[in-house]
Amino acid sequence: MFPGFTLFGKYISSYMLTSLAGIFTACPLAISRYKKRGGNDISMIFVFLFGAIGCAVGMHLLYGITNIQHWSRLFSAGSFQEFWDAAIFIFGGSVFYGGLIGGLFAGYLCMKHQKLDYGLTSDCTAPSIALFHAFGRIGCFLGGCCYGVEWEHGITFHNALVESANGVPRVPVQLFEAGLEFALFGLLSLMLAKGWLKNRLLAVYLLIYPVGRFALEFLRGDDYRGFLFGLSTSQLISIGVFAAAVVFLVMKRPRASKETE
Repeated sequence: MFPGFTLFGKYISSYMLTSLAGIFTACPLAISRYKKRGGNDISMIFVFLFGAIGCAVGMHLLYGITNIQHWSRLFSAGSFQEFWDAAIFIFGGSVFYGGLIGGLFAGYLCMKHQKLDYGLTSDCTAPSIALFHAFGRIGCFLGGCCYGVEWEHGITFHNALVESANGVPRVPVQLFEAGLEFALFGLLSLMLAKGWLKNRLLAVYLLIYPVGRFALEFLRGDDYRGFLFGLSTSQLISIGVFAAAVVFLVMKRPRASKETE
């Protein structure tokens, strides 16, 4: 597709541009919605800043965990340069779930430190998480990573960053996932506007997205990812995230007595 271009001697990747577009669209939207509902915009900015740090650490850490079989290169390095090259090879990629979990954890710590209303903050954030990820998946499509299985009616990459993606028509699974995320953004935005399931919108996202991600993983053709028991790393995490969301929603279910009062 269109992995990037060179400007003034500097290579700029399409993924970076779409990610920035996602950040500068999703974050201000969440901050505006939070402020509209009585929250402090500066507090929300700090939540996103710390969440971004957690996201960056988490996505690279989980990628490194999927490459655990190569960790021996770190300990056998004969020089700092060899160590650095091995670290880039092992931790240089990213996994969305790692970023999601790391970002949520760091954001939670920031909310706790600022003594913010968890329910309101997470409700305003949930739609923006979906929106940001939708932009990211468009970037994956342009760059040719996270590509789909071969399909005669698919799209053929010729200059994808991942060489194995090129030369054969493939399912545009990246766009399918982007469509799922845009749909989730619309649904969660509607629920936020209507006041449906207050304080539980993030759990709704974590309930629906893993189901779609689990199914879409079967259409992925990048088989260099981690697998266990015939399921990909993301499918196993999807099961855990879905179960956690179910438990949370059950625990937060309004009781009849409280509704009556």
